[in-house]
Amino acid sequence: MIRVDERYRSGLKRERRLRARPMGVDTYQESVVYMREDCAVCRSEGFESQSRIRIEGNGRSLVATLNVVRADWLGHGEAGLSDAAWRQLGADQPCDIEVSHPHTIESFGAVRGRLFGRPVTGGEFRAVIEDITARRYSDVQLSAFVASCVGPGVSRDEVVSLTRAMVDVGQTLRWDRPVVFDKHCVGGLPGNRTSPLVVAIAAACGLIMPKTSSRAITSPAGTADTMETLTDVELSLPDMRRVVEREGGCLVWGGSVNLSPADDVLIRVERVLDLDGEAQLVASVLSKKLAAGSTHALIDVPVGPTAKVRDAAGAEALSDLLRFVGSSLGLTVDVLVTDGTQPVGRGIGPALEAWDLLGVLQGRADAPADLRERAAALAGAILERGGVCGPGEGVDTALAVLADGRAWRKFQAICEAQGGLREPLRAPHRAPAFAARSGRVVNIDNRRLARLAKLAGAPQAPTAGVELLVHLGDRVQADQPVLYVHAEAPGELAYALTYLDSHPELIVVEDGP
Repeated sequence: MIRVDERYRSGLKRERRLRARPMGVDTYQESVVYMREDCAVCRSEGFESQSRIRIEGNGRSLVATLNVVRADWLGHGEAGLSDAAWRQLGADQPCDIEVSHPHTIESFGAVRGRLFGRPVTGGEFRAVIEDITARRYSDVQLSAFVASCVGPGVSRDEVVSLTRAMVDVGQTLRWDRPVVFDKHCVGGLPGNRTSPLVVAIAAACGLIMPKTSSRAITSPAGTADTMETLTDVELSLPDMRRVVEREGGCLVWGGSVNLSPADDVLIRVERVLDLDGEAQLVASVLSKKLAAGSTHALIDVPVGPTAKVRDAAGAEALSDLLRFVGSSLGLTVDVLVTDGTQPVGRGIGPALEAWDLLGVLQGRADAPADLRERAAALAGAILERGGVCGPGEGVDTALAVLADGRAWRKFQAICEAQGGLREPLRAPHRAPAFAARSGRVVNIDNRRLARLAKLAGAPQAPTAGVELLVHLGDRVQADQPVLYVHAEAPGELAYALTYLDSHPELIVVEDGP
């Protein structure tokens, strides 16, 4: 047996101390620590750029990724923290921290095994999700986990275990109602912003619908991004409960209420990788519904050659998985397979989609009819399931609630309860694209249209995106505008137009009557 003299141990602790200060660097959700190359701690601990560093200070601990600084904007004995790391530290002024090597992340062994095809148990998923939620995984490790959940090798039981773990590692809500509804679209269809309409219709009819939404993953806008142009979406859990109890529904960002918190960490990596695997998609969607206290969920599955789900077989497989996982965890899941051959509405991007849904709610003559009809079909299914109307009467009932202004009044009340309703802004720069020939529109590429909107700046630039002026079957004349690209900066507009120049097949027009 040997031991270390405590005098040396205390000296070692002093050597590991640095003065931390915020650097004002936005690294989104990734915690980054900046240390000088000649820092004594760096040298003594063997830290290198991209090392994972454990930081203790202000009564808290976190793990951050090291960036080594070779310039003089950090003083000797200082460590700089990114915005995300500073938030985790919770300090309001520079403070002393102690840095060290982090503990080994044992749960990553399960991720490594999954990459080689070994099934992951429920307990292993729980450990993985706990470490992800605690921000112990680096971005590289998060990417490995996301990749391990992509492909046909993930079993149904694994998806159930993953979903349960994502619910358990976070807060959950319970409502004093036997039936609580939610709705979600699996994505892949630009402009399909039906959730605010469905919530307004359902709540106006007396149903409970606490809608939590994600920000965009691989699309130009998520429901939370669009609603943020209209009202506050970053509500606390008590505020969310207050809104729902007062108005019967809400439209908030799930990340602000700590419901299935690992999902928002994973979304950041999925967005960069442009990956949204089936297992992770199902776990993400259903964990949010379960954590929000929903008993029933309606899932919209658009199907089309350039949608996320390409064919009927894929839709059936995904629908079966959604129902199986929901049933295994006590959630009744209904699936509505819808047309995904073209975008919905005119706007693609947060503010542009907000203008579309306002037009439908306000009953304007120029509001996109396809968005109104699609929202009515989804809301109608919920109204029938909730007993508001009889079988086959849901669509007509939903359209009546839109037509007589009840949905618009309820939407206004929900937004006021969330912090006030405001008018979306308009982008300062826009440019048209024209039909190269006369004829009929025979194809619109959803994926490339979404890509165009993202290159214009959406969703980070809320007013950026694409305004689509045509739909399948429309007849156009040569040199007629078929879309406008909206951007908040001239450079982003030029960037998007360069992409459009190289992809003229984004909208296909053929000769014909």
